[in-house]
Amino acid sequence: MNIESWIFYGVPIYLIVMGILVILTTKNLFKMLLGLSIMDSGINILIVALGYIRGATAPIYSLYPEIYEKVVDPVPQALVLTAIVIGIAFLGLGLALVIRIKEKYGTVNVEKLKELKW
Repeated sequence: MNIESWIFYGVPIYLIVMGILVILTTKNLFKMLLGLSIMDSGINILIVALGYIRGATAPIYSLYPEIYEKVVDPVPQALVLTAIVIGIAFLGLGLALVIRIKEKYGTVNVEKLKELKW
């Protein structure tokens, strides 16, 4: 495995693992959301990296037909674009919920929230 493969696949996997570790090791709801966002970014980068073809071009209309001989698959990019929009909406909703929890209970610590009566 060369250095380019390590960058293409290692960085996203590192981000996914870091996101999972943040989610599992913290008790703060805000930090858990940040960990989830980091993991989401890593997954998106990994999907784009898997769809990459060396020397291929973007599948954009061109007047030169020889350009269509080697193009990348547009499906991963479309999926990632959709996932980014969904991820941002999810993050906004999650932040709104964390703010409401902080206003109502005065804390975002999961352990303290478990002790409260609902």
